[in-house]
Amino acid sequence: MAKQLFGTDGIRGVAGEYPLDGATVYAFGCALGEDLIAHRAHPEVVIGTDTRESGQWIAETVAGGLQARGVGVRFAGVITTPGVAYLTRTLDFAAGVMISASHNPYHDNGLKVFSHSGFKLPDDEEHVVEQSILALREQGVAPQRAALAVDESLDRRYLEFLIGTVSVRFDGVKIAIDCGNGASYRLAPELFRKLGAEVVTVCTEPDGRNINLNCGALHLGLLQETVVASGANYGVAFDGDADRAIFVAASGKVVDGDGVLLAVGRALKDAGHLPENTVVATVMSNLGLEKALERHGIRMLRTAVGDKYVLEEMVRLGATLGGEQSGHVIFREFATTGDGLLTALRVFEIARAANLGLDELVKDLQVFPQKLVNIRVREKAGLLERPAVASEIRRVEEAFAGSGRVLVRFSGTEPLARVMVEGPDQAQVDAFSASIAEAIRRETGL
Repeated sequence: MAKQLFGTDGIRGVAGEYPLDGATVYAFGCALGEDLIAHRAHPEVVIGTDTRESGQWIAETVAGGLQARGVGVRFAGVITTPGVAYLTRTLDFAAGVMISASHNPYHDNGLKVFSHSGFKLPDDEEHVVEQSILALREQGVAPQRAALAVDESLDRRYLEFLIGTVSVRFDGVKIAIDCGNGASYRLAPELFRKLGAEVVTVCTEPDGRNINLNCGALHLGLLQETVVASGANYGVAFDGDADRAIFVAASGKVVDGDGVLLAVGRALKDAGHLPENTVVATVMSNLGLEKALERHGIRMLRTAVGDKYVLEEMVRLGATLGGEQSGHVIFREFATTGDGLLTALRVFEIARAANLGLDELVKDLQVFPQKLVNIRVREKAGLLERPAVASEIRRVEEAFAGSGRVLVRFSGTEPLARVMVEGPDQAQVDAFSASIAEAIRRETGL
């Protein structure tokens, strides 16, 4: 049976509306509690939130459901998603719950569950919890909130872990940080100051509604201006729950997840710490990354879009490095999820050790021109196998002769076909993407 509540990244929605209304959130706490009690005596759960105004009441309501089923709760307060994952797997927690909607606007929120392993709950366990939530809602549960006090030792432990992963200090280095008014607003500046850096901050004043608002990893203009104006050596922006990081070089140039995978992959290979000389990326990573890694003797394997799929492939292969162009980068030596703070430490550590700026660190990454076209379709089934569409895709691939790339996929939430064409020449890329899009339009009749 298909899941109704859980998506690929937990339960998401508008705070206060189904499925994040009080009754469903309370039922979630009860259902998770029942599941944990069935597997473990006296379980305890750690809960964390980002800075959204809805985070506190959702946390209290989840805790109310958990405690109603006899499950203990410790509250980390505002902390990053990878921080909750770290605490869950390193302390004696049966599960961890992060309350965040990542890069979404403030009115959205979400519930993400980690098992004691630090990975998200297995699909079959999510299904059990979901069925219990739906049953409890059908019975008409009355939400009850539990009073929560922040246990400040929890984020201190996470901060100490991050510091312990670094082999250098950043004395004499100026770092500009955009925290997106999100979960990293205290932790990130403190982390780099403790390591000796001079820190310039923007967007570290959350008010419950300004998370991700024209700032953070999805809106880099302010950070670019700050890096250049302040003369910073490096800049980094985090999203709302700080599981991703995007960088800005001293010149103002943006360095995304592809640049990170190149710089870190090369450094790990040189140090003999890149198993099978393999990096895992997604189908959206630029062809330029694949070519650059190839020049350094590194193989790049692609997965479907989503850090979930990257992690699954990393576990299957025993790979230590993987990530997405969007800035989710996973270091399996240290973490079970993308971690923006950990990524920033690795990137700055490599740059510091090599005595290079970020511009120099990724100068051999030639980003190929890319064009993405969205086409509205009536139906998705069989569309790409229709002769006219398949023939046009094949014609473009043959014309590229290995120098470019074509990706046609469907949106998971909208009736859209997405055509992505990538190659060395912008005019050619534009023409090829238009011709494939037109072939799809003709077949759909829209």
